[in-house]
Amino acid sequence: MNREKVSFKWAFKEFIWPRRKIVFLGLILIIIKSLAGFVLPLQIQKLIDEIVPNGNMKGLYILLGLVVTALFIQAVTSFFLTRLLSVEAQHLISLLRAKVQRKLLKLPINFFDNNKSGALVSRVMTDVEGVRNLVGTGLVQLIGGSITALISFVWLIKINTMMTLVVIVPVVVFGIVMMKAFGYIRPIFKARGKINAEVTGRLTETLNGVRVIKGFNAEEQENKTFEKGVEQLFLNVKKSLTATALISSSSTFLIGLATAGIMGLGGYYMMDLSMSTGDFIQFTLLLGFMVAPIVQMSNIGSQLTEAMAGLDRTQELMNMTEEDNPETRTILLDKIKGDIVFDDVSFSYEESKEVLHNISFEAPSGSVTALVGSSGSGKSTIAGLAATFLNPSEGKVSLDGIDLAEVNLSSFRAHLGVVLQDDFLYEGTIRENILFPRPNATEAELLAAVEGAYVNEFTDRFDDGLETVIGERGVKLSGGQRQRISIARALLANPKIIILDEATSNLDTQSESYIQKSLGMLMQDRTTFVIAHRLSTIQQADQILVIEEGAISERGKHDELIAKKGRYYELYTYQSRI
Repeated sequence: MNREKVSFKWAFKEFIWPRRKIVFLGLILIIIKSLAGFVLPLQIQKLIDEIVPNGNMKGLYILLGLVVTALFIQAVTSFFLTRLLSVEAQHLISLLRAKVQRKLLKLPINFFDNNKSGALVSRVMTDVEGVRNLVGTGLVQLIGGSITALISFVWLIKINTMMTLVVIVPVVVFGIVMMKAFGYIRPIFKARGKINAEVTGRLTETLNGVRVIKGFNAEEQENKTFEKGVEQLFLNVKKSLTATALISSSSTFLIGLATAGIMGLGGYYMMDLSMSTGDFIQFTLLLGFMVAPIVQMSNIGSQLTEAMAGLDRTQELMNMTEEDNPETRTILLDKIKGDIVFDDVSFSYEESKEVLHNISFEAPSGSVTALVGSSGSGKSTIAGLAATFLNPSEGKVSLDGIDLAEVNLSSFRAHLGVVLQDDFLYEGTIRENILFPRPNATEAELLAAVEGAYVNEFTDRFDDGLETVIGERGVKLSGGQRQRISIARALLANPKIIILDEATSNLDTQSESYIQKSLGMLMQDRTTFVIAHRLSTIQQADQILVIEEGAISERGKHDELIAKKGRYYELYTYQSRI
């Protein structure tokens, strides 16, 4: 219950209060609409008991005029209510989606390592939609309906107290059932958001890996996994439908009981002549005015419950600690020299499972540091620490004598360029992908990067040249072509620090010769970290660090390490024989 109060306070402060003027205006409109609705029951009693028995034609015309005017007011207020609040709700959804996406990109890399991309897409696109029921017509209708029901209740007591009491008992019972049901439904809705995100995440992975799935003839296996997730989603929906069906059937039965009681008592009072026909019809209409909002409240309440469940998950995300914490990362960098020092650095992805042990080395400005070793030895982790994708568990990584843990990440990454083993490209043109780090770069700068990475070697053969559309993740290009686009992108960014993670791993011999030249240009006067399995590509490095089991087992230049005949010698001679 405390959790629900906190969530509602957060939602009220975040979404409702900043839009209080629009919500208040919507409330005024719905009150006007509700009051206009009372004209009909008021006038129908007058019609039956006064105008018809007395043959009052003038009174009939006046009555019709009042009723038509009231209907017009209801129509106009209903239009403006929907136009005002529904549009504002959709606007808020778009703003909130953008805000959640912005928050997501501020979270640390390990958050994305532990969450499926499809699940995160669901949190951005689906969880926030519930806000429309807070700022849209839902909340206002709930308040407006409560006012309408209260006015109707007072009026009903005035007409006949006993009949009103007969009605109110089943309505109170219905209200209790409704509140119990909402308490049961909310956790179901919250779990549904999680299940839906997992199913969406798995589907996204399946579609991204369709070549691997077909290559291993694993379609049926994926189908079963997806069907299992869909079944979980169905069982969750089944639970919520059971609860909402209970509310709906309870309302039908209890309101039916109230109606039967009214018919019995109304018939008795009319036969006793203590109630006129007009009063009875007016009572019946007002009863509808009181009960309809209560029934409507059950539907709106269900929507608000679902909304709060989604917003609970949104709140959890928005409260997560950002990667670039402004309280601890206070130093803004302008120009940098590029001296990077690892001082007794250890790192763990999980507690008590250390993957780097007491790593210490210096990477002076403009130098090339190569990281080699067995797969899983910790090379990429060291590169991740240098790129500030990860933070040391112990020790520190410093830049120009400044602890990177205290540096504003945006100001540091403005000087960083990366070419990763998994070269990520957007669906779009080659030009758009190269311009990604600097969309406002000049044509001359773009062409210099294209030529520097020898991208023009293959784009000149394409009909559309740099305007060639490459498909999702560059699927229409070869691995070597994708890698060269990534290098051109890094060249255009003109960074001071470069991370090259297996930058030549996807290249054939001809492409590699092109890339070796462009990498030489890219690394000039830049602090560079190179992770390479092809040891022939790093012979000119200023220092080579051999990483084994999370520690530096050897360090030195190529010739020095060959002369030692240690682990580097083993790796190099093994590759030379292949």
